[in-house]
This record gives sequence, C-alpha cells and structure tokens, in this order.
Amino acid sequence: MILSDKKILEAIETGDIVIEPFQKNCLGTNSYDVHLGKWLATYEDRELDAKKHNKIKYLEITEEGYVLQPGTLYLGVTEEYTETHHAVPFLEGKSSVGRLGIDIHATAGKGDVGFCNTWTLEISCVQPVRVYAGMPIGQLIYFAVEGDIENYYNRKPNAKYNARTDKPVESMMWKNF
Repeated sequence: MILSDKKILEAIETGDIVIEPFQKNCLGTNSYDVHLGKWLATYEDRELDAKKHNKIKYLEITEEGYVLQPGTLYLGVTEEYTETHHAVPFLEGKSSVGRLGIDIHATAGKGDVGFCNTWTLEISCVQPVRVYAGMPIGQLIYFAVEGDIENYYNRKPNAKYNARTDKPVESMMWKNF
C-alpha cells in the first residue's frame, strides 16, 4: 500500500518519516518532491572495476547550471536528508525530468527501512541538457511495511552508506569482496 499525502504527514509528525528541509508545497497526493543538490560527481577513470575503490571528482553546480553530457554517468545528490523508519521509500524521477531525457537512477530506486541520509542519484541523459541546483529531480513514494523489522538499515554493522553527507557517494561495491 502506498502512503497518501495525509499518511505521509502523519508519519512526519510521529518521526517515522523525516524530510529536511520539508516544504509542504512539495507534498503531492501520494509522494514528496525532492530537489537536486549543488554537487555532482563523476568517476576519475573511464574504466571502472567492481573490485576496486573507483575514485570520484566533485563538480559544484553554479547559478548558470551545469550541462550534462550523454555517455557519462553523473552522481548527484538530493538537497533533502530523509529518514524512513516504518515504510519503504522509493525514489522515482519526475515525468518532467524524464521528458528532458534525464534518468535519475540506474537501479537504486528503492531505499531500505531505516535508511537515513540524502539520496545519491545515478544520473544519465540522452542528449546534452542543463540542470540546476534546487530543481525538482524526483519524488519519494512510501510503501507501508507489514510485520516487524529485524534489520533496520541504519543499524546494520555492514551498511555502506550510513555516513551523513551532502555530496554524492560513489559505489562501495568493492567492500563486498
């Protein structure tokens, strides 16, 4: 079951969902709009290795925006820090963003119960497109969870993405080997 706007507000009031900063005008019928933060990152090397730590370089989006290029994977970040303690958050791109040829995630659209952080976006585009810090980039949809939770993400000792950040985070797949 997807949470409605009223259920999202109730969960925010109880602390089961945290969105910082929260703007009520970003609350849709059954979702919450999130915005592109001011940091992008790209990998330093063109060839990536799943068994190694692939280093990234950060790019700050200026007031003039930043032109994304096809054939490059950009890591972006949401302005919003979120916590979800009793629902499963899903991040989807906004249709207006998709209609510009921008994908905001390759595979990581679902968060875990207990995820507490900003969202790293896996951004790609089909043609050059200028993006701006603060622009609406996606929407969070919350699914109710049935049953008790044993393994909250923020309590897992091996969770790789728990450190709070305002910048995109590169793949930590290498920690699995």
